[in-house]
This record gives sequence, C-alpha cells and structure tokens, in this order.
Amino acid sequence: LHEYQSKELFSNAGIPILKGMVANSPQQAREIAKQLQGDQWVVKAQVHAGGRGKAGGVKLANNLDDVELITSKMLGSRLITKQTDQTGLPINLVYIESATQIKFEFYLSLVIDRSKESWTFIASSEGGVDIEMVAEKTPEKITKYTIDPLIGIDAHQLSLMADKMNLDIHLQEQFAIILNKIFVLAKNTDASQVEINPLIVDQNDTFFALDAKIVVEDNSLFRQSELVLLKDSSQENDIELRASENG
Repeated sequence: LHEYQSKELFSNAGIPILKGMVANSPQQAREIAKQLQGDQWVVKAQVHAGGRGKAGGVKLANNLDDVELITSKMLGSRLITKQTDQTGLPINLVYIESATQIKFEFYLSLVIDRSKESWTFIASSEGGVDIEMVAEKTPEKITKYTIDPLIGIDAHQLSLMADKMNLDIHLQEQFAIILNKIFVLAKNTDASQVEINPLIVDQNDTFFALDAKIVVEDNSLFRQSELVLLKDSSQENDIELRASENG
C-alpha cells in the first residue's frame, strides 16, 4: 500500500499520525497545505519503494509557493531509489503533511517470521535510516520479540524492548499501546509487514508514525476485498511491463 493508504489504516486503528492529505495536482497540494495550516509542510512522493528521502522524494516546504513548486516538479516525474531500477517509478500522487519538530527517531516493524511461524517485532533506537545498515554496523541497537501465537502479546516482553531502546516510563506506556495496536492491525489486514520508519517523538513527548508501510499477504487477498481496491496498478504494472521488455 502507499503511505497515505497505510496512514489511513493507522488512523482508523488508533495509531498516531500527523495531519496530511494526498494530492494529484500542484493546486490541490497548495489547498491542502492551507487547510492543514501551520508554516511548514512536507511533500512526499507516493511510490512503492523505500529510500525516498535520499532520492529527493521527500522535501520540506516553508511556504505555500514552495508546496506548489515542489509538487509540480514531482508529479509526472520518476523517482529512482536504491529499491528501484535505473528508470525508477512514476510519481502520480504526493502526500502533503504538516511538519513537526523531532526529538527522537526510532525504527519499528512487525513482520511475519516464516521460520518461527509467527509475527516478530523489530525495533531500534536508530530510526530514519536503513535498518539493514543498522543491522550491519550496530546490531546491538536492534531489539526483537517474536510473539507466541498461543499466548499473544506479552506485556513483559514489550517492556524489555522499551528498556533496550532507553525509553522513559511515559514513553514506554505509549510504545506498548502502539505495538498492541499494530499487532491488531496486522491481524485484521493479513499484513506480512507493518513498518514505521521513523517512529518519532515530538517536542511534547508524544509518539507519531512519520512514515507508514503495510504489505498485505498475497495469499490472504481473498479475505481483503476492500484492500484489493487500494492496489495501484500504475506502480506494479510499470514494474511488470519493464521486466517483460527486458526479457
């Protein structure tokens, strides 16, 4: 799913996100920024690939003219990241989001661990960067917890994860609530992966999912008729078409 689609599901599940809306034109992006108010916004290219920030797919706008200009340059172009080939993916939509001050950044995901036949939480105090790089250079900053499917989430294990991430008591409570809601969301959507990178703490010591990624298990789509309708064929067909052209 796209970020904006994942964030709508997050919001419905009670996972905190910043205010934002999707736009398909520079003028619409400007109007959305007006509605969101504030004096800074983030314009995010909606493509099915990670690494958007380093590739120029996430930009800060300091005024409404910037919002419109950045959007006009993004829409209709192709974004090349480390997860795409050299031709990149088309940008047909952008997400306009209110900017906020960031006090801390964390990485958080829930993935299906095939070897253990259950969901595994992966968290790190190093957010906003590639988790693969963290795993390679500073693996001690990554903590994992595999859920026992017969028992469900163990609150004690969540506390241990929070301790390893050096969260204070106030943040530990928020953290545990978010993890529980992610688990419920993953089960309800048949997700094989739910990722937040970064999960931030703002100046008011409140958690927000600054990014959102949900991957739905293909074999479960027969149960997820509403999510099937969210599929963006322009992203997937583009990949398939170029693969066939390349033999």
